[in-house]
Amino acid sequence: MAWRIDEPLIRGEIDNRVRGLVRGTLWFVGRAEPVILELKGDPWRDLAGHVLRFTNPAPSPAEAGKLEGFVSRQVGSVGDITASRKVKVPECTMDELMEFFEAKKPFPWHWGNSLYLEWHSERNGRVVIESATYQLEIVGEAAWTMNAHEETEQREANGQAMTQFMERLEDALDVAADDEEDDDDNPTTKAEAEADAEQARMDVLIDRVNARMLRELEAGGEPDLERVMDEERARLRRERGEPEPTPPTPEEAAEQEARDEEMNAAAEEALKELEADSWDDDDDEDRDHPLVARCSALTTRLLRETEERGWLSNADPEEHPLREVVNGVMIAGPKLAGALNRLDDEDWPPEPLYAGDTLVRLKKARGHLRDALAGLSDAAEQGLASPTWLAVVRAEVVKIVAEVETFIAEVRAVLKDAEAGDNE
Repeated sequence: MAWRIDEPLIRGEIDNRVRGLVRGTLWFVGRAEPVILELKGDPWRDLAGHVLRFTNPAPSPAEAGKLEGFVSRQVGSVGDITASRKVKVPECTMDELMEFFEAKKPFPWHWGNSLYLEWHSERNGRVVIESATYQLEIVGEAAWTMNAHEETEQREANGQAMTQFMERLEDALDVAADDEEDDDDNPTTKAEAEADAEQARMDVLIDRVNARMLRELEAGGEPDLERVMDEERARLRRERGEPEPTPPTPEEAAEQEARDEEMNAAAEEALKELEADSWDDDDDEDRDHPLVARCSALTTRLLRETEERGWLSNADPEEHPLREVVNGVMIAGPKLAGALNRLDDEDWPPEPLYAGDTLVRLKKARGHLRDALAGLSDAAEQGLASPTWLAVVRAEVVKIVAEVETFIAEVRAVLKDAEAGDNE
């Protein structure tokens, strides 16, 4: 998913007076030094050749935590950059806006220019700053101008920047990282790299769909999810230079139907086996994988105990260390369920066909559990909970992470063996 950092931004400036290069400076709440942009490419025609300054009239200190891990020197490629998007700006608070929606009544609004600043960072991936409330100022005259044809070419190039970012995941095995420490998230096989790249593609697709749905809702429309999804899928295909899907031939359709029938039959058989046998041989109820159950139980305990002891309330922001602990464990649970619940001991480790998807889910779960461990460290440093309680919770999270690490190693072994067999 993208970094969306419009709320903690105080002010900023982008400079495209040199064709093919966007320089910029951004100031954020809670950061003494500005963030510097050095991006290859050009914005849309409305900002091409210009210097644009923008100010957030109401920066949010509560959102400063979103910048953790965001590097101060952003080097990468331009995405879509424009200040010409027209959007309906509500003339009411968000709570009032929701009341209008629920009552199915029109809300007061006016047309406004929305700043959309997108780039693809070598260190942080996709970054988006989008707001219709910023105060915008174009400084001086344009140093050069862009015609309509050049803008079309530039928009295509901007889309390719995202594609190239995803394709770097596929090439991860061929890139030497001599100046970096080994990262256990780095793919170790081609299949793992492909699974990571496909997940990155889906993250971008979902992020774009969610953003469009929200914009259409805020503009008073009734967005069609299926339409938006189809349009964004088509946009991704165009950006990647992929051909439009062609209807299958009668022979291909017959083969697909046969495969579907075979898969449906296998699924029905698997369902019967699941109904006949659960993890603890209890015929009355389906059971989660033991590790999923442990994660779920820990989530319930964290929610209950942090509330009962007055350490955490609904008013505390997402950046609160104990909130990070709870959310990290809570989000890891469904990721583990997606990886483990569909398999039993006899089916583990998964076959190569399913191993890539399983591995992506396990790595995401591990990432969220590590976020929980980081939150525990911050909570201990700030004295936000009992040291004994923090130590007990840390021990349980560490045990879960250790089991996830074991599963990751086992799935990677499956993919390595399959790749070695293919190369023989």
